[in-house]
Order: sequence, then structure tokens, then C-alpha cells
Amino acid sequence: MFTLWYAEIRLRENAAMSQSRVLCLGEILFDCLAEQLGLTLAEVESWTSYPGGAPANVACAMVKLGTPAGFIGCVGQDEPGDALVKLLQEVGVDTTGVQRHPTAPTRQVYVLRNVTGDRQFAGFGDRDTRQFADAYLQASKLQLNLFEAAEFLVLGTLELAYPETRGAIGSSLELAERYDSKIVLDVNWRPVFWPSQDEAKPMILDLLKHVDFVKLSEEEAEWLFDTTDPGAITYRLDTVEGVLVTAGEEGCHYCLSENEGHVPGFRVDVVDTTGAGDGFVAGFLHQLCQHGIKSLGDAETAKKVVTYASAVGAMTTMKPGAISSQPTASEVETFLSQQQKCQ
Repeated sequence: MFTLWYAEIRLRENAAMSQSRVLCLGEILFDCLAEQLGLTLAEVESWTSYPGGAPANVACAMVKLGTPAGFIGCVGQDEPGDALVKLLQEVGVDTTGVQRHPTAPTRQVYVLRNVTGDRQFAGFGDRDTRQFADAYLQASKLQLNLFEAAEFLVLGTLELAYPETRGAIGSSLELAERYDSKIVLDVNWRPVFWPSQDEAKPMILDLLKHVDFVKLSEEEAEWLFDTTDPGAITYRLDTVEGVLVTAGEEGCHYCLSENEGHVPGFRVDVVDTTGAGDGFVAGFLHQLCQHGIKSLGDAETAKKVVTYASAVGAMTTMKPGAISSQPTASEVETFLSQQQKCQ
């Protein structure tokens, strides 16, 4: 009797340990990167496909850093979809929340790169943006048990462009509120994903009313708020606990628990900037999981958290591909130690 009781307790403990602390909801896809730099779409001769999609990138980066994460999204019932699900599983991401669409294909997006590695999204070949499987994530198929243990829900804004997935985002917000999960939004504005760009801004501004932390690029901050000052944005949003405004190699300005500051960017040899912002988000959340949100009340800790996030983002640019380039926790610590010695 005692043995059975003890075994049951151990099973519950193991199950709890395997539960995702972070849920990432949105798109997973293949980024088809131009192999020739500085050319137009018509001029590019060949492409290399890399797994990507901002929420999936964050989930993979979290696991590589050592924080359990799960991905919620929809892929096609096709070979690319199989490959992406297999990759998530090999990395260690919980794929329980992945849905499969019987007819819509897994998304591929073509990405141009200039001579410095910066990217430009160039469309979806001969398909309309609404024809891909990630546009059909079903709210009715969201699994409640995934939300029960999650401490954070990570969202982007691309999936707001599609009615069915927009409904799934609404349901996920309700579940996050029910189970007291913090909501993190990476604006990740990509006009090419939207059938109607005029609808985007009001939808994004409405979503911002429900989040606890928001990460924006300088361009996104100007577009949405006419300022890049994270303190001013925090005041405008009123209910958020933190705002991070990134500017690539120029670093990040932040306002976290009323602590404002700036962390300069790390100088690295950039190969591909795809996924750098997602790495930043993962690094930030990994630190929150390590130290707790209340730690942001200390100014020095807040700066260290952003510095760590910036290091993860910078390291992600040093190799091609958003997921394959992501560092482990030990690699980040080594990188930061080397940077300190160089100062």
C-alpha cells in the first residue's frame, strides 16, 4: 500500500517537472533564406530553408537555455509539418498543443538578406498569406492542462491577421488570466503576413491592453506610440510590468518595475539576424524564470536580466537560421565572461 502511494507521488512529481513553464502560441514555418546577398527576389538564384517562426523560435531557445517550454500552433498534414514537429520534439519542446490541418500547407516565407545580414520578408511564392495551416489554429482544440502549469504565455501579432487563429489568441488570453499566467508580447510587425494592413494597428493596440510585458523594436515603438521611450510607453499602457525597446546592435532601452535603463548591444560578426529578437525574448524569460519577476524591482538585477537577453539575441545572429544558431546556457555564460574580460 505504502509502495503504491509513494509511486503515485513520484509520478505526480515527475509530471509536474515535465510541465512547461512557458507556452509559446503562434506560427512555426520554414524561412527560405536567399543564398545570394543584396539581391532582389527576382535576382536570387537559390534558397536554403531553415525552421523558424517567432513563437516556435522562442520555445526552442527557452529549452536550450534550460527552461521547459511548449509550443501551440497549427501545421499542415504534410512533410514540412512532420519535419517541424519532429524538430521541436528533438529539441525538447512540448508539442502537445500542436494542431494539424488536413489540407492547408505548412507555411514557407521567402527572406532576402542584404550584405550585412539584415533580412527582408519577401512573400510566400504563389500562395496567399491566408492559405497556410497556421492561419487555422482552433480555439476549441486548445488544451486546458497546458495552461494550468504555465507561468508565462508568449504571443506575437502575426496570427491576429487570421480570424480563426485570432479567436485562439482570445481564448488563450482568457485561459492565461484564469490560471494567473503572465502574458508576454513580442510585436514582431511583419506587413507581408497581413491581408489588410489597415486592420493591424488597432488590433495590436487592443492586444496590448491585455499583456504584462511587451518587447518592441524602435520602428514598432514609433509606429504604435510615436516614441521609443520605454518609460513613456509604460505610462501609456498603464497596466504593463515591463517594456523593452530593442535597436539591434545599438542595444535595448527598458523600463522594468519602474527601473529604466539602457544596455548597449554586443559587437559580434553577424551572419543572419533572423531570430535575434526571439532569442532576446527567450533570454529575458529564462532569467525571469530563474530569478522571479519581483527581482526586477532591483535596478542592478533588471540590468543584468536585459544584458543576458541581449547576449542571447546577439549570439543567435552569428550563424544562419533562427533555431540552429541558438546558444545553450553555458555558452551564454562563457560569452558574457569573455565580454567582461574585453571591457
